[in-house]
Amino acid sequence: MQVTFSDIQAAASRLASVIDTTPLDRSQTYSQLSHNHIYLKLENMQRTGSFKIRGAYNKISALAPDERSRGVIAASAGNHAQGVAYAARLLNIPCTIVMPKMASLSKVEATRRYGAEIVLHGQSYDDAYAKAKELQEETGYTFIHAFDDPDVIAGQGTIGLELLEQNQHLDAIVAPIGGGGLISGIAIAAKAIKPDIKIYGVEASGAACFRRSLDAGDITTLDTVSTIADGIAVKRPGNLTYDTVKNLVDDVFVVEDEAIARTMVMLMERSKVVSEGASASALAAILTNHLPFENKHVAVVISGGNVDMMLLSRIIEHGLVAAGRHARFVTTLPDRPGSLANLVAAVADVGANIVSIEHHRLGQSLILGHVEVDMAVETRNEEHIEELRQRFLTLGYSFQMK
Repeated sequence: MQVTFSDIQAAASRLASVIDTTPLDRSQTYSQLSHNHIYLKLENMQRTGSFKIRGAYNKISALAPDERSRGVIAASAGNHAQGVAYAARLLNIPCTIVMPKMASLSKVEATRRYGAEIVLHGQSYDDAYAKAKELQEETGYTFIHAFDDPDVIAGQGTIGLELLEQNQHLDAIVAPIGGGGLISGIAIAAKAIKPDIKIYGVEASGAACFRRSLDAGDITTLDTVSTIADGIAVKRPGNLTYDTVKNLVDDVFVVEDEAIARTMVMLMERSKVVSEGASASALAAILTNHLPFENKHVAVVISGGNVDMMLLSRIIEHGLVAAGRHARFVTTLPDRPGSLANLVAAVADVGANIVSIEHHRLGQSLILGHVEVDMAVETRNEEHIEELRQRFLTLGYSFQMK
């Protein structure tokens, strides 16, 4: 079944009293960095914390009475789970969600609080999907696909309607791609309203199933996926979504996890926006110069903000290192008074801040009468780290960066 513009308009009517029209905020910072006019579509502020409620509610509200009575089941790494559970609660329908065992604890608990029964299975979305289909066969539940469903795609496409209502001058829209439901819906809606608008999708390098499939000329299944962007960690495109992306999406970019982590940190620091890895990927592509133009009006879909706090703390640390905001040095010093003080003074001289320092006298590689110092420092950027390196070299310190 193909999704039409009228399907998306009908979805918008169904969703009018259920979802929020999320802000479209122009960012001076990202506009300057990319040499374009960048607008953030803040779906992290949507109900349930992501865009997924749009497609989930549109699908479930359109079910026939007998389909509702059997209850619904879905597979998800998190955001679709919350969208389905929330929609099912609003419509008073029993709900079961199968989630990967490694799904974010915060997403699992949020889904449970919306009233869903949770089944943890497998290591990836695809494992959870297979289990959900098995349970559907056993129980007769109505399956709510995360992306490869016309009603789900139509619901996600309402973002495209909103974007061009909020800014009719948009030249391009950039959105993350997991299974392809979001980008497909947006592309159908936006190109129906403004045929010359450019639509770009973004995948994580560790889960680039669309890029691989488009390059091969047919749907391809990845052997494994590995990325901090769990919301787009999908091995295989959907059948409907692959055709839509192939025909309507202008390009699919691939970004590394390091760029995603840096972008998450930048969104928090510069924009005061908490973004999960999947939603930061779209902005990461822009900040790593993937756009083939300048001075255009570009909307970036920040698709969700449901990130586990423990994972977020690790990503912040990783992002700070990747951005040159943290560095770690290991060196040896003579074991005599004043040696450590001189090293600390060298750090202070260049304006860096010591976060932690460890002083070891024992070690097989240590020369007698020397100590090893392992030091983590807070820096401004890569240039500041290089300034500190040069200071150490000038003073004769032999060191390693970790």
